Amino acid sequence: MKKTTILIVVCALIFNFSACKSEKKETNTDSKKSDAAFSLKKSENEINFTAYKYTEKFPVGGQFRQVKITSGGDGNSIKEAINNTEFSIPISSLFTKDSGRDYKIQKFFFGVMENTKLLSGKLSIENDSIGAATIVMNGVSNKIPFKYTINENTFAMNATMDVNNWNASKALASLNKICEALHTGSDGITKTWSEVALNIKAKF
Repeated sequence: MKKTTILIVVCALIFNFSACKSEKKETNTDSKKSDAAFSLKKSENEINFTAYKYTEKFPVGGQFRQVKITSGGDGNSIKEAINNTEFSIPISSLFTKDSGRDYKIQKFFFGVMENTKLLSGKLSIENDSIGAATIVMNGVSNKIPFKYTINENTFAMNATMDVNNWNASKALASLNKICEALHTGSDGITKTWSEVALNIKAKF
């Protein structure tokens, strides 16, 4: 009986030691990820866009206030942190300083597309000034080139996308229709441009 008791105690000690050892290893792994010199998960990220209306191409600015890094985003340099980063952006975070406009864009533009609760994509760096963004929207994946700069600890990229390349002509026509009065210029023409300028910044 005494030997059985001792054996149980020894087994319990071995089990507890193994559990603590395993738990410690997992914590160290998480710590290693968070200790990257540059991390997009910790940086101040801005996703701004400019759309256009009227024949004369009048700019209308907006932004997405939320972005989730789904893969990558860490590195020993800013370029390394940006390269191969995958992300998702909730459409619900759209903000143009006009709640009525936000509602119309979400419902009559993105709402006409397929799978539009989130926009997703991946960033790739090609050299010291050029990269490419793969963006998934309306069930379509397309690449757009971008130019970027790194000044001190700030990464800034600029790109232009044509939403028609994502089969969004139907969605664009829907938005143009609901915004007909507001998108009619002095020439009497109602126009919503398919071109959208992107300006993204990450301050590390």
